[in-house]
Amino acid sequence: MRTLEETIGSIPPPDAAAAREAQARLDAKTKPPGSLGRLEELACALAAIRGTAELELPRKALVVMAGDHGVAEEGVSAFPQEVTGQMVLNFVSGGAAVNVLGRQAGAEIVVVDMGVRSPLPPDPRVRSVRIGPGTRNLARGPAMTRAEAVRALEAGIDVAHQLADDGVTLVGIGEMGIANTTPASALVAAYLGLPPEEVTGRGTGIDDEGRQRKIAAICRGLLLARPDSADPLGTLAALGGFELAGLAGVAIGCAARRIPVLMDGFISTASALAAARIAPRCAYALLASHASVEPGHRAALAALDRRPLLDLGLRLGEGTGAALAMHLVEAAVRIIREMATFASAGVSGAA
Repeated sequence: MRTLEETIGSIPPPDAAAAREAQARLDAKTKPPGSLGRLEELACALAAIRGTAELELPRKALVVMAGDHGVAEEGVSAFPQEVTGQMVLNFVSGGAAVNVLGRQAGAEIVVVDMGVRSPLPPDPRVRSVRIGPGTRNLARGPAMTRAEAVRALEAGIDVAHQLADDGVTLVGIGEMGIANTTPASALVAAYLGLPPEEVTGRGTGIDDEGRQRKIAAICRGLLLARPDSADPLGTLAALGGFELAGLAGVAIGCAARRIPVLMDGFISTASALAAARIAPRCAYALLASHASVEPGHRAALAALDRRPLLDLGLRLGEGTGAALAMHLVEAAVRIIREMATFASAGVSGAA
């Protein structure tokens, strides 16, 4: 297992020269300069992450991590915790939304049990890490120990390295965990110093009373945790979740291997925010797939200085938005690889 410290130390900077070369190549294509807008921006960002303007068609994977949360006992979700494990089985049988969209995108689905409450039947299609049978209740004490948070981060780093070794060049991150918008909101509130009510939404569709319970649970958690900006790992341990920490590890590991990471919605973006606080250099590898309806998502994206590629009113999670955005990533790569230049097409350029 690669350690957190050595992986953070191995993260390279973005390649500005590769980004400039990508833009020069785009400017030579048969179009007015900049006329493909954010597709051109995306191609240049990919070049900076990959370290080359010779972009290859991406080999795609969607990492879906699952875990349960002790804070569910505060009545913060519309669904029972049993759904987490049931949905993991749905993922491996190919019946969930992320499976449908992942198949359309040509992406491998990697399902990881980071700590579902009830152990799942052995299945080679599920990577079992299981830091524990769900986290503790963050409203009554730390959700994880510091050691558990590090184990979860390093498990995610290992997943990233395994995918890189297998030739994957584009990773989307998604999650499954009943009640996990509560730790996500708590992390965003803690990292950004925002009031919980500004970053806490309805998650699975709770009513006004449920949302107030959720806000109250986060307030108690913040009071107990006393987040320290100088200790982002401690904040993740106190308020996060096994799957959130695991996804943060995936982001850190992918950055170390120059693999772009498509954040999905609110929860995976909260995980990426934790990664960027723990390992600031990893932020260059993060791409925002879509804008969730959860109120904390835009705040997290603003803190990461990322604009979403899509805004479809999604709030499912699982990696569904990342799967959709993979089509745009491939489109950007195909433009730089396949579109003719003025010279090759015999087309006159601008006067």
